[in-house]
Amino acid sequence: MRTEFKDKKITVMGLGMFGGGIGITQFLIRNGAHVTVTDVKNETDLSPSLQCLEGLPITYKLGGHREEDFINADMVIISPAVPGDSKFIQIARENNIPIDTEMNIFFKLCPAFTIGITGSNGKSTTTTLIGNILQQTSKKVWVGGNIGKSLLLQLEEMKSSDVVVLELSSFQLEALSSVKRSPCISVVTNISPNHLDRHKDIDSYIRAKKNIIMYQKHDDCAILNYDDPVLRTWGKECKGRVLWYSTKDIEKNGVFLEKDRIVISINGDDISMPCVSKIKLPGDHNLHNILAASCAAYLSGANRQNIEETITSFCGLEHRLEFVREVKGIRYYNDSKATTPESAIAAVTSFKDSVLIAGGYDKGSDFGEFAGVCANHCKTVVLIGKTANKIKELISVKKERKEYPHVFIENTLKDAFQKANALATPGGVVLLSPACASYDMFNNYEERGKQFKDMVFSLLPLLCNNAQG
Repeated sequence: MRTEFKDKKITVMGLGMFGGGIGITQFLIRNGAHVTVTDVKNETDLSPSLQCLEGLPITYKLGGHREEDFINADMVIISPAVPGDSKFIQIARENNIPIDTEMNIFFKLCPAFTIGITGSNGKSTTTTLIGNILQQTSKKVWVGGNIGKSLLLQLEEMKSSDVVVLELSSFQLEALSSVKRSPCISVVTNISPNHLDRHKDIDSYIRAKKNIIMYQKHDDCAILNYDDPVLRTWGKECKGRVLWYSTKDIEKNGVFLEKDRIVISINGDDISMPCVSKIKLPGDHNLHNILAASCAAYLSGANRQNIEETITSFCGLEHRLEFVREVKGIRYYNDSKATTPESAIAAVTSFKDSVLIAGGYDKGSDFGEFAGVCANHCKTVVLIGKTANKIKELISVKKERKEYPHVFIENTLKDAFQKANALATPGGVVLLSPACASYDMFNNYEERGKQFKDMVFSLLPLLCNNAQG
């Protein structure tokens, strides 16, 4: 039991509908704390999360926060979704109540070697790839963080010889500056405007992301995307070793492509893997993710066989350019996780003349480049959500006098799917890649993607390969 939490009154601010505060709450209870969980949402909204905590001695203050829980406490733990300018956080500060986060606590207590992955897009795929590769080695590997799993409850099982692979969001990294910790190996996939509804501007967002390298030591390593113009400027700020990866340039220290080969070149030692044509993940953006993952895994003890076998067999994550099914010659892809224009651009450019379903909640993104890509790559665009009119107008400007793409606005995802399906032709692609968050119509991107997949599977009965005759 961690004595620093025993018998302390701790307020957990933000349980979340999908369990963002579950791990830290369970950890605190296990270590003898008296925990109050407070959330602006009510018991009904939080039902799935509350079920995970059923039977634990927790005081709940739901349906809104109360000042006394931020004054009469020994510590306040804030969830990543809580805005930094919350008046209740300010109340805690004014009363000299220590404020912390789950990820900060994890970094302070974790005994293992850490690999952290961040970026505007590609974090989850890169994190999963690194974990999958390292699981082929003799090392004990733990994968978690923003990818959906708290590792706090596994701390007691971790050893210094283990490897922890963590997906880190801008919100988690923003808070990490208070403990001045960065991962031993930091991977940054790309930087583009995101979460500007939360971060006051792009500079604030970049500063939050940069915490992944700011507190590294001299023997640590940063793996950065050389093809990203923002990241290319970060090299001089890294205190440890910098390795670059690129699909366009050959790097002396890093990972690059050479025809059908992925080449890892570090301090004169090269390994070459002739496997690009065997990779199943579509799109140049996924090649970037594979290069980054290969580099991080190699530095952490993986060999050529571990890397090559994993990257050529990996078929991707659910809701991330996920191939769902082919029906009557039409392929259906679920890219619901594409909640930014940049991530949707990567999906759209992976295909030619697709029928695209896009649109959703407006979190302050610039859709200009996305509209231009749609105008040049899509046969048809079907739009939904609060951003629909804005995106339609931009596509109209970008396509100028060209006939394609035809652009439609529908009220629901079901209507959009029916329209897209009616307009698709054999040999073509129907792609859900919204370029927007889902909050205006769905609880999250998973719900949006699941609805899309359910509609795809309802088109025709699945063929049964093991039917008895």
